Amino acid sequence: MSGTVPPVVLGIESSCDETGVGLVAGGKLLGECTATSMDRHARFGGIVPEVAARAHLESLVPTVRTALERAGIGKGDVDAVAVTAGPGLATALAVGIAAAKAYAIALGVPLIGVHHLAGHIAADTLEHGPLPERSVGLVVSGGHTSLLMLGDLARDPIVHLGDTADDAAGEAFDKVARLLGLGYPGGPALSEAALDGDPAAIRFPRASVGKYGFSFSGLKSAVARRVEAADGPPPAADVAASFQEAVCDVLTAKAVAACTDHGVDTLVIAGGVAANGRLRELAEARCAERGITLRVPAPRLCTDNGAMIAAVGSMLVEAGAPWAPPGLGADSSAPLTAALLHPSAR
Repeated sequence: MSGTVPPVVLGIESSCDETGVGLVAGGKLLGECTATSMDRHARFGGIVPEVAARAHLESLVPTVRTALERAGIGKGDVDAVAVTAGPGLATALAVGIAAAKAYAIALGVPLIGVHHLAGHIAADTLEHGPLPERSVGLVVSGGHTSLLMLGDLARDPIVHLGDTADDAAGEAFDKVARLLGLGYPGGPALSEAALDGDPAAIRFPRASVGKYGFSFSGLKSAVARRVEAADGPPPAADVAASFQEAVCDVLTAKAVAACTDHGVDTLVIAGGVAANGRLRELAEARCAERGITLRVPAPRLCTDNGAMIAAVGSMLVEAGAPWAPPGLGADSSAPLTAALLHPSAR
């Protein structure tokens, strides 16, 4: 894999309900395809692991084929395979890992296991180029909310400045959307409802756990009390807008403070909640006030996808990261300490 031509990395993502495949070479996205099983889960009001795993089984081969076609290359052009090894749903991860092993063995190329959240951060590099030497990362998704100190994503450890003590931001969006009868998935539905509401109608609490930590459970409970109020709840649009404002206020305030406190001039926001319009708007305004460069991937790259896994896999391959062992397994609750993740099968 030496020489002037960057290796082509096939990335496979199957941590939840999206079957994502992407192809990246030298930091450039060549092609991608994503299949979702969201419609199958909607009637349950949440993700059913067994349903998601079955959908991955059905979708993986067609999704790989489509991604290759869009990239204009064949399987023989792939130099390495990267796959999400955690965190995520154990059964869903297992399907992606099994497929990645099969492709790597059949093509005679290295297999690299990667951390799902590092992939979210790497997604930004597909649009804005390599990360600076130091940056602060805010990862916000349905299962995670973390404030991170970042260096070289492929070589340096990832340092946690703060995490959520309870609900993740995306999880809180889903639960509040359910309280308001907005359906599933809750994040997009609640954001749409908030467009017609007044973000200043209700002053919901902004909880703080230490300097850089988060907590959204109390906020969710405050919304529930308002909705169940004996004298009648306020309009759903006002509740949605006020809730969204509280979440985005806390996230952006702490992220900007972390940049200022650590002398860092770049903030990267990634993960599914990074697609939220109000979060992006407020972060842009606050970063501009402090002279901080804000980097956020396009909404299509914020949600789970294979391109982000190929992106971080490409970084790891070019950095000379070790290949995954034959016993590569899934770690459904893997902590984020590095981009490379090689848990053993149990």
